[in-house]
Amino acid sequence: MRVLVVGSGAREHALAVALGRTADVVVSPGNPGMDATSATGQRISSSSAPPEEIEADLVVIGPEGPLVDGLADRLRRRGVAVFGPGAEGARLEGSKAFMKQIARDAGVPTADFGVFDQAEPALAYLRSLGRPYVVKTDGLAAGKGVLVTGDLAEAEDDLRAKLSGASFGDAGRRVVIEEALAGPEVSLLVLTDGTRAVALPAAQDYKRVGDGDAGPNTGGMGAYSPVPVAPDEVVAEIMDRIVEPTLAELRRRSIEYRGVLYAGCMLTSEGPKLVEFNVRFGDPEAEVVLPRLSGDVAGLLLEVASGKLRSVPEVVPDAAVAVVLAAPGYPTAPRLGSVIAGLERAGTVAGVTVLHAGTGRDPAGRLIATGGRVLVLSALGPSIAAAAERAYEAAALVFFAGSHYRRDIARFAETTAGVNR
Repeated sequence: MRVLVVGSGAREHALAVALGRTADVVVSPGNPGMDATSATGQRISSSSAPPEEIEADLVVIGPEGPLVDGLADRLRRRGVAVFGPGAEGARLEGSKAFMKQIARDAGVPTADFGVFDQAEPALAYLRSLGRPYVVKTDGLAAGKGVLVTGDLAEAEDDLRAKLSGASFGDAGRRVVIEEALAGPEVSLLVLTDGTRAVALPAAQDYKRVGDGDAGPNTGGMGAYSPVPVAPDEVVAEIMDRIVEPTLAELRRRSIEYRGVLYAGCMLTSEGPKLVEFNVRFGDPEAEVVLPRLSGDVAGLLLEVASGKLRSVPEVVPDAAVAVVLAAPGYPTAPRLGSVIAGLERAGTVAGVTVLHAGTGRDPAGRLIATGGRVLVLSALGPSIAAAAERAYEAAALVFFAGSHYRRDIARFAETTAGVNR
């Protein structure tokens, strides 16, 4: 089988590695790490051709942008099997207001909220809430459009900047203001053909840039799986109270959904509550969930894309931890172009896979940082602590000027708690 993966980041690299165990994989546009991975024996290549021009038995769309833009619809109209929802289903991520309305109509437990496109009523609603304050762009903002703060003045300034278009352009001209939820957070990625749904291993990610959840939100600085605070019975409750009602509501609206549904949940004192839906594999969650899958991942995703999900994911007992290496200045103003060294040594650490998130080549052919998140070091180990030790051992072997990473990923895995983002 030939599989096309659409995208260029670490999520797509992780997908290529998992799919490449049983299929020939081409990634469009891919990244330099794909070539390095294929050199180790996996059947992976990159292509500069657009997805519509590449022949494949299965297309797996990685990022949310092409999904919201309707790439899955265009390919399906040509008879291609596509893993990923069409534009209507992708609105669950493309519009937070739409997602909250779906949740409300489906009876899904979630935070109270208001949707606004004018400053004065938005400010009045914000001031009626207790701390901390949660202000989100309605549209896509690369995981950075959420402010959670205990400072009312900061929340007010953020709200004005979003609504004016100053901070996130059109994505922020409508905002969703939510009550804050407290409790441990969990990401549950669910495979669904629109009718049947099966959960993948739960994960927990780290959005803030600094240790101890300090600093601004990022696209994600690391993750781990499994999540001790989300055992099987909690996953079953999320499926029963959040995922299944949402899929039923989508069917009621005649919205066909084939792909992965990412439920970001808070485990509150009242039970799991929905924070957000994403319509693709999370990043960096994919870098810890996909390595824990064994068997024929390509065949499993083809079942989903064909609307005939029958199999159950095979999961290895090992834990996984992923650490993101970021460019200096990330996430506010990343400085790019630094030459990267040490990847070969990092890749020799037991259980470690080096995944490229934002890399390229300079005119001399040297590997350089081209994105805010540059590399993801994903490690498997017999325990969360062992996997983390391996990931950090590999991180210490990689160098590029000004690089930084969190040093507390999975450190408090059994007690991690937080508020929604």
